Amino acid sequence: MQYDYIIVGGGSGGASLAGRLAARCPEASIAIVEAGPHTERNLLVNMPVGVAALVPRRMKNNYGYETGPQAGLAGRRGYQPRGRGFGGSSAINAMIYTRGHPLDYDEWAQLGCTGWSFADVLPYFLRAEDNSRGASALHGAGGPLGVSDLCERNPVAERFVRAALAAGFRPNDDFNGPDQEGVGFYQVTQRGGERCTVARAYLYGQARPNLHLIADAIVLRVTFDGARASGIEVARGGQIERLGARAEVILAAGAFNTPQLLMCSGVGPADQLRAHGIAVQHDAPEVGRNLIDHIDFTYNKRVHTSETIGYSLRGIAKMVPGLARYFGARRGMFTSNVAEAGGFIKSQPGLDRPDLQLHFCTALVDDHSRKLHWGHGYSLHVCVLRPHSRGSVTLASADARVAPVIDPRFLSDARDMDLLVEGARIGRRILEAGPLAELGGRELYTHPGQSEAELRATIAARADTIYHPVSTCRMGGDAQSVVDTQLRVRGVSGLRIADASVMPTLIGGNTNAPTVMIGERAADFIVEARRTRDASSASVVA
Repeated sequence: MQYDYIIVGGGSGGASLAGRLAARCPEASIAIVEAGPHTERNLLVNMPVGVAALVPRRMKNNYGYETGPQAGLAGRRGYQPRGRGFGGSSAINAMIYTRGHPLDYDEWAQLGCTGWSFADVLPYFLRAEDNSRGASALHGAGGPLGVSDLCERNPVAERFVRAALAAGFRPNDDFNGPDQEGVGFYQVTQRGGERCTVARAYLYGQARPNLHLIADAIVLRVTFDGARASGIEVARGGQIERLGARAEVILAAGAFNTPQLLMCSGVGPADQLRAHGIAVQHDAPEVGRNLIDHIDFTYNKRVHTSETIGYSLRGIAKMVPGLARYFGARRGMFTSNVAEAGGFIKSQPGLDRPDLQLHFCTALVDDHSRKLHWGHGYSLHVCVLRPHSRGSVTLASADARVAPVIDPRFLSDARDMDLLVEGARIGRRILEAGPLAELGGRELYTHPGQSEAELRATIAARADTIYHPVSTCRMGGDAQSVVDTQLRVRGVSGLRIADASVMPTLIGGNTNAPTVMIGERAADFIVEARRTRDASSASVVA
């Protein structure tokens, strides 16, 4: 089976790349190969509140990875849910649409990623976006990805916003607008009250005969003809198959699986490859290095109101009419993304951009919702936006079907703990402000009189990821970077990467929208390379 282009991974980067490339190059045959199933008709995926069931456990749509023991987290193993199936993590996430701060991208350019400043990437965000508020200088309309305000706002989430304002923080109704700082409600990747996965936006329902969607196929390695990527080896239906790529192979398997697949293919740190019996195609020491992720601490508070999502007789009684309303009009509680509100705040005045992010959940989200509680409550998350800690992804086996070893080294840099402590103090100010304090209730793991030593111990015992791993195949202008600024893997040819692993640093916000932008940019790079190649061939013939 031969294609012009093979894209490995049907998540946010891969799906946006595949859809855009297929539309712009109708003469090219394209295969997008995904380890998981199709998600087009999956009710839990399409119903926004289904996020509460999709994140907590390993299942066909969730890899449900664990980290190695984390010294900074009191020796605990962290939990790393990642989407498995078309749409990738956009099929299981909380649908929050934020881009990060413009200075984040300007910093990329300063680090040597020429052409990746905010002015350079903004047109790709606009091209992708179909914002229900309409087009503007900072928003797109008519693009594939549905972006909208929540259909309805939970009254307790509205209380959070009022409490944050009472605590002294400014309001913000558009975190992708002129100024990121402030608190308010998030826009979400929804259309008409349903989740708009990146697969739904770019792949499903498109009449593109040149695009082939291959599900339930685990890519074992990239194959090479000399130094050129020539295709992939796939395990599917109990058989091992080879698919050939006449032009390019593009990896978009995410910050964990892309470096793993590179290493299983012989591109990575030579000593690690040899230790697993893998022939070295190219010694690339930084493959799997530089893992960065947002470390997050959560306040959980039980309250007596049944306005939040919870398990109680009153809560269950509300679900029947709620379901009827959802199926009848795509309105009501089942359109909630749970993490409805939040904000971007500064730990101290004078910073050039916010360094903390808040997510307010209208449910008791305890240990990624893996621990369930009878009754009702809410959760306030605080995360460090630009952590200093760096981790790694390494091989557990030469077989790509075996999960990689994930070691974020959370809180290994003391500055991250210090900032998280300050963020927790800020979170408490909001909890104690009138609009939330009026609800009363009881905190599950914290209390107002905690000393700093007690708070630090609680953070170490309870903090974990907020699901934004990046940078394991760093982009850069230097020879040590894994990919160049056109996303081409150094040391080989015919191989690119188009996912969050290429981010040189972690942006200050949720990473789904930036990953879609990377897929959009990759499409342009590939189209331009194809035109250059065709022009060169025509010149030779002439």
